[in-house]
Amino acid sequence: MTETQALALFKCLADKSRLQILKSLAKEDMYVERLAERLGLTPPTISFHLKKLSDAGAVRSYKTQYYTMYALEEGVFRTTILDLLRDASDEAELQAQRDDAYRQKVLKTFFEYGKLKAIPTQKKKERIVLEELVKAFEHGRTYTEREVNIILADFNDDFCTLRRDMIGEKLMARDHQTYWRTDDQPQS
Repeated sequence: MTETQALALFKCLADKSRLQILKSLAKEDMYVERLAERLGLTPPTISFHLKKLSDAGAVRSYKTQYYTMYALEEGVFRTTILDLLRDASDEAELQAQRDDAYRQKVLKTFFEYGKLKAIPTQKKKERIVLEELVKAFEHGRTYTEREVNIILADFNDDFCTLRRDMIGEKLMARDHQTYWRTDDQPQS
């Protein structure tokens, strides 16, 4: 189910009469007049709601003898809210573009000529800066503390804070005096 389909369904479910129609159809398939009798509404009102529910994919209709019967589309209701939240968003590409634009803005603000002007105080911005700094370290290689300090000192004089924060943000790990990127395993 796409986000657009989910929104249409949720809008339909926000009406008490439609919810009562769905509850009745969950018990048995019915035709308009029978639903009208059961719910105390007029047949045109029931038809209006059934059209909305049908457009949202919540009910389906079929012909039997003289009647158009309506049935609950059970498959639609087997999708959980978590399934919807875990699916890729219709706007995922747009969100990724916004994230990248924000990232570039932060990097432009805090870096000048390849040097880190200041360590950001906001955690979100600092994380972006640290993610950029960790790129200076090779995958699959371990470093001594001195080597880490030299690499970080090329970016900013406060290499101790940068080193500590990279460990704190789990971008790097250490074992005694050996450091490595967390996306790598330490070498013996």
